[in-house]
Order: sequence, then structure tokens, then C-alpha cells
Amino acid sequence: MNKQISVWCIISMASIPLVMTLGNSMLIPVLPIFEQQLNINSFQSSLIITVYSIAAILLIPIAGYLSDRYGRKKVIIPSLLLTLIGGLVAGLASIMVSSPFIWILIGRVLQGFGAAGAAPIVLPLVGDLYKDDDEQASSCLGIIETSNTFGKVLSPIVGAALAAIVWHIPFFAISVFSFVSLIFVFFFIKVPKDNEPKDSFKTFLQNTKETFRREGNWLYVVFGIGIYTMLILFAILFYLSDILEKQHGIDGVKKGIILAIPLLVLCIASLITGKQIKDDLNVMRMILIVGLIIMGLLVPFVGFFEQNVRILLLISSVIGLAIGALLPTLDAMVTENIEKGERGTITSIYSSARFIGVAAGPPLISIFMQNGLQVTSIMAGILGFGILICIFTFIKPNKTT
Repeated sequence: MNKQISVWCIISMASIPLVMTLGNSMLIPVLPIFEQQLNINSFQSSLIITVYSIAAILLIPIAGYLSDRYGRKKVIIPSLLLTLIGGLVAGLASIMVSSPFIWILIGRVLQGFGAAGAAPIVLPLVGDLYKDDDEQASSCLGIIETSNTFGKVLSPIVGAALAAIVWHIPFFAISVFSFVSLIFVFFFIKVPKDNEPKDSFKTFLQNTKETFRREGNWLYVVFGIGIYTMLILFAILFYLSDILEKQHGIDGVKKGIILAIPLLVLCIASLITGKQIKDDLNVMRMILIVGLIIMGLLVPFVGFFEQNVRILLLISSVIGLAIGALLPTLDAMVTENIEKGERGTITSIYSSARFIGVAAGPPLISIFMQNGLQVTSIMAGILGFGILICIFTFIKPNKTT
């Protein structure tokens, strides 16, 4: 790694997406327990995931602009503090309020605001630290994305284990994780001084508009892939969590371990991909093509094997492999091909797009599980091939930045 960047700095950056992933994915295996404790249905429980993501979607572009103008660290630290407060609001309400569901949602909104100013800002921060070394930047982004996916692996196990003690402990755990990450960021991340003059908000809007005019064709495709992958991932996780407990009687830590299997595959694929792509756009394009072919072929089968856990787990794991290869590739394409002045904004919009998938996945699958799951899974596979056509049309390395 770059000699100027310490191992603790990298660990601190990696802790941010880890915490934010735990803050959301950790609650997925616990949703059926929430339904029992709060006397709510599956759609209402899915909102505990969705409101977090919607809040992040709304604030991420603003956080990106603020990080470009005032500095990455000055945005990340208050955001982690807000995530900590949100966990306390949800946790304390679960103890002190007779009907805490609304307060839990308020706490989750606060956490979503915190997530908006934390995890998405890590991507442009890596670009700033490795501005003269795209190969090292790709490798570091692979570590960051691996931390994100490793958080997904830990999430179902940790969430199920904590909820087995007391159902509301996961909310407090999010606050603890946020506090640890905040301390790491404060002491170990040294952001290089930026003496370049800052643009006015009007100029910022003009520059952003110009960036999308110039790079929009491939950026929109990358954003679309980000939405699609996260929608499929969180829909499958919610679906697996629900049927494992309600149809197969598998709950607690055992269910968490089963949910962690496809996520472990995703994590390993993400780590390997981050080390291999370097700054080669041809390799990145090929990964996008192969990953979407795998997803387009396998996603339709998800709706046909709910009675066979082993086959469903195998399908989910291969889909996880494809998603694991796609995520660091998308990160690298956005981070390395956008100028520093617009990098925070564009990567934040990309992160916001990914959160659209996170927000939409659980409530959509909760609706279609009741009726039309098989048709929906087939349509989701067809959508993957539709995005694949866009890659062939708009992402051409010899014409891309």
C-alpha cells in the first residue's frame, strides 16, 4: 500500500461500511421477531429496513456536496454520531414506550441520515488518498467493499444471536459499533489538505450537470446495475429469512448461519475481484457482463424452490458470487473515472442509487410472496438481461473516460 497511508487508516475507512451494513442487514433475520414483539405484519417490519434506506437516499447527494466543499472527515464524524443517536432512540423506545413501532422508525430514519454522510463518503476519500495510483485505489476499494460484504456475512449471525438474548439489543449494538468506528476515524484518518478554491453552489450544480452530460451514458448504466444488484440481494435475504422461519421452522443463530452462506460467497468474490480489476476498464466491463448473465439466468429460479432449502441456498450463493464481483467493479468505475471536484457528489449519487435497491427489495418481496412470486422472479431475471444490453450499448472502454 501507499507508504503515506497507514494500515490503521485503511482499517478505519473499512470500519465505516462495516458499521453501516451491520446497522441495516443485522436486522433482517430479526424481522420475524419484531413482528411478534410489536404485533405488526411482514410489510410493516420491512419498513424498518426501508425507512433507513429512504432517509439515506434523500440525504446522500447533499452529503456528497458537503464533503466536496468542506472535507470528507468533517462530514463522516457527525454522521457516525447521528447513527449512534438513532440506535439509542430505537433501543430506548423499545424499552420505555408501550407501542414503540413509530419511535423505532424515527430512530431508523436518524440512522439513515447518518448512513448518508458516512459510508458513501468513503469512496471519494479513497480516491483522494490514492489520487496518483489507480491500481492501489482499486485494491483499497476492494478492501472497502469486502468490509461491506463481510458486514453482511456477520449481520445475520450477530443479529440473531443478540436478539436471542433480548429482542431490542440489536438497536443498542448499532450505537456501540458506531461509537467504535467514530473513534477510529477521529484518530487514524489523516485527510490530505486541499487548498484548491471551492466552487459556489451554482457552479457546483453546473459542473455536476456537465459531468452527467459528458459521462451520463455509462454512469446511468452503472447506477442501474447498482440498484438492480442491491434490490435482488435484499429481496432474497428478506425472502430467505421469512421462509426459513415460517415454513421450515429454522430460527435463531442457525437461521443466521444459513443466511450468512451466500453472503460469505459474496464477500470472498468481492475481495478477489478488488485485487484483480486494477484500473483496466476492459476487465471491468467483462465482469459486469458475466455477472449480469449469471444473475439473469438464476434469479428466475428463486421463486420455484422455496420447499427445497439446499437448492435455494445454492442458487442464492451463486447469485451472491455474481453480486460480489459486481460491487467493487462498480465502485472502481465510478471512483476512478470522475474528477476529484465532482467525485464526492457523483459517488454519493451512485450510493444513493444503491440504497434505492436496498429500500425497494424487502417491501416488494413481502408483497409478491403472497401472490405472484414465480412470475416476479422471472421478470427480475429478464430485467437483468435488459441491463446487460445497456452495457453493450453504452459502456465501451475506448470511448469511456
